[in-house]
Amino acid sequence: MKPQNQSKSDDRAVSPVIGVILMVAITVILAAVIGTFVLGLGDQLGDTAPQASFTIESNSTDNITVTKTGGQAIEGSDLVVSVDGQRGDNFGSGDWQSGERRNASISSISPSGDATVRIIHDPSGNAIFEDTWDFS
Repeated sequence: MKPQNQSKSDDRAVSPVIGVILMVAITVILAAVIGTFVLGLGDQLGDTAPQASFTIESNSTDNITVTKTGGQAIEGSDLVVSVDGQRGDNFGSGDWQSGERRNASISSISPSGDATVRIIHDPSGNAIFEDTWDFS
């Protein structure tokens, strides 16, 4: 005699299929939430350096004159001159527009001969200009 409380063979597969569908749905939702969280962290990274080009016009042992030849306007106080790794002063305050010439003091450095001049964007810490200049 067969027990009456056993289900038919067609009904037995419904529960495992629903379980698999639920597990896949949970996995997809978790992947979407984690992916959104991880990709959202990229927006919180530090400042990026602006894009600009410069030309060294002249120099002395106390000052260096630089002309901004292109790129977006940059706050002058955010830019610092560096000669052979030694930091000088910034380029004053206010937006530095293309075509504008500015001076920075390098009196604390006293360079001589060929030296590597860098303009560093202080908020991001990136060098946005590098050139070799003869200070003799």
